Amino acid sequence: MTATAVVGLQWGDEAKGKIVDLLSQDADIVARFNGGDNAGHTVVNQYGTFKVRLMPNGFSSPKTICAIGPGVVINPETLLNEVNFIQQKGIQIQERLWVSPRCNLVMPYHPILESIYEKAKGRSQTGTTGRGIGPVFADKVSYNGISLFDLADETNFAEKLRVQLSIKNTIFEAFGLPPLDFDHVFSQKLEQYSQMRLFIREPFGMLQETLSRQGKILLEGAQGALLDNNWGTYPFCTASVTLSGGAAAGLGIAPRWLTRVIGVVKAYTTRVGGGPMPTELNDDVGKKIQTAGQEFGTVTGRPRRCGWFDAELVHFTSQLNGASELALTKLDVLDGMPAIKICLGYHHPSSGESLRHYWEGDARWLEECKPVYMEMEGWMEPTHTIRSFAGLPLKAQAYVGKIEELVGVPVKFVSVAPEREATIQVA
Repeated sequence: MTATAVVGLQWGDEAKGKIVDLLSQDADIVARFNGGDNAGHTVVNQYGTFKVRLMPNGFSSPKTICAIGPGVVINPETLLNEVNFIQQKGIQIQERLWVSPRCNLVMPYHPILESIYEKAKGRSQTGTTGRGIGPVFADKVSYNGISLFDLADETNFAEKLRVQLSIKNTIFEAFGLPPLDFDHVFSQKLEQYSQMRLFIREPFGMLQETLSRQGKILLEGAQGALLDNNWGTYPFCTASVTLSGGAAAGLGIAPRWLTRVIGVVKAYTTRVGGGPMPTELNDDVGKKIQTAGQEFGTVTGRPRRCGWFDAELVHFTSQLNGASELALTKLDVLDGMPAIKICLGYHHPSSGESLRHYWEGDARWLEECKPVYMEMEGWMEPTHTIRSFAGLPLKAQAYVGKIEELVGVPVKFVSVAPEREATIQVA
């Protein structure tokens, strides 16, 4: 058995957590390979509703190991809160959780730095989650990061922390902010580390052994492909690699093992924060989608911008990730709409009437593009109780078929409600 990756093909929030939760029932390991606690996943199953930011979504399956690779940055407070909450629900997780000691830590100064950067940009703000993810990845690649390995040696940790606070406190004072206290930060992190000791262990060997015995590994991507630091709408993106290929560096799974890539997409498009979004609807239709889909961020609570499905974007991200199949979520949100549009590509002022592709320009260029739509008839009946593809309204089936055709990837899952069982597997 090879590894299966579940990745988002839009701007995140595609309901990847639900698909991972569904597939985790048969997985030996569910592993995170990128991002941090800026990535929120909501899962609804027999244990209740869970909104997690760091915990891999295999925690509900008693025999499944949950692994977090070194490509993930860890906020200890967030992870400990999630472990405690999950265990309060009657799920034993500590013995099944493996967190790489190579993971860098989100330190108390990182969110403050991010706030300074955002305020300095003024109207050009990126619209981050405020969790400090950009600064912690910046520290990591500039050799200023602090990892879980470092916390295992108090002398080493103290030396590194003093250096970082001497740099960061100088910046804070320049912006009129109070400095952070060494003793407080030092003792706080060591206390958190003592609570995490049981599950800090490198998962690489376990992953390789599972691959060698033909076990089942499910790789859970955070955010979406259009937030990737290389291929997303830079600088309105995240700090890590959000693509399926990121599992190689972020977890230690060689590319040859990855033969199934499930790309998760909503039946429409959403985005949180700044940056271009060609199909955004600033009208009553957009509000209707936002309300029906409960489109508010899991991490920030901010309202998500909503628009029609963008087939040009998803065709591009499917190629980028090597998507072998699609999981189409929130189809029920479009119930009762008399007409539904799909974006086929863009017109740009510099190119007349010719259709342009996402990958031809940068974020500023995309901001100037106008979407070119096709229109389909909507279905005027509810779908949230339907549990077979043949049971869907014919016009809903036609909409799914058109997405398959335009993206060039078969739809194998259709979700019509939040619950695990409300996911239709298409033959």
